[in-house]
Amino acid sequence: MWDLLELLLLSIGAVPFLVTATSGTTVLGAFDPLEAIADVCQRHGLWLHVDAAWGGSVLLSQTHRHLLAGIQRADSVAWNPHKLLTAGLQCSALLLRDTSNLLKRCHGSQASYLFQQDKFYDVALDTGDKVVQCGRRVDCLKLWLMWKAQGGQGLEQRVDQAFALARYLVEELKKREGFELVMEPEFVNVCFWFVPPSLRGKQGSPDYAERLAKVAPVLKERMVKEGSMMVGYQPHGTRGNFFRMVVANPALTQADMDFFLNELERLGQDL
Repeated sequence: MWDLLELLLLSIGAVPFLVTATSGTTVLGAFDPLEAIADVCQRHGLWLHVDAAWGGSVLLSQTHRHLLAGIQRADSVAWNPHKLLTAGLQCSALLLRDTSNLLKRCHGSQASYLFQQDKFYDVALDTGDKVVQCGRRVDCLKLWLMWKAQGGQGLEQRVDQAFALARYLVEELKKREGFELVMEPEFVNVCFWFVPPSLRGKQGSPDYAERLAKVAPVLKERMVKEGSMMVGYQPHGTRGNFFRMVVANPALTQADMDFFLNELERLGQDL
């Protein structure tokens, strides 16, 4: 696939300078093949950036880190510990392979009223001159405190538990009539349709997809008004509205997964 992409770019005379791969897409939780993409970037001297905001925390798991194989070859990586690891909002990191102080060379304003160079301490500590917004919260402290409290093993267990619960939900979902997976999940995003009684066995009907796409919005309205759940839905490409259950909260249990499925069945039994 990536060889074909190379040929396409060259054939139209395009001159790319950067490739952005994604590790953990927002909706489906998909992971790009980083090794293959890195090979293309290496052949053509392209900067490889990996958007691992959602999936980057998988690196902490010995069991699941294979999803990020090749990320060590990236030139830059974005990572949000406030997502899967549930660090306090906001906690975001931009990791660079470059060691030439690239961020400061790009963003540094060297404002004399803020970053005086004749201070009594090492002025390299003035990190505010390395970012566009100059001043910001100390996100790294939130990550350090959580890591100190949980330890590497504790954070690994948090990631592994999320995967295990997502797999439990998928297996329970498959046992029940009226639930249809959009795809086998690669991550902790479980995407599926709830097919109400009135649409079961009618997949061949010309208006089936249109009617099915209207189910999730109705169920979302009902669960919100009941105050029982808050689970999102969305379309994706040609696929009509489906539910996206993200199993990330470390307080979730198998009982919560059972409640979730039972509640959808209850709310949708008359549709």
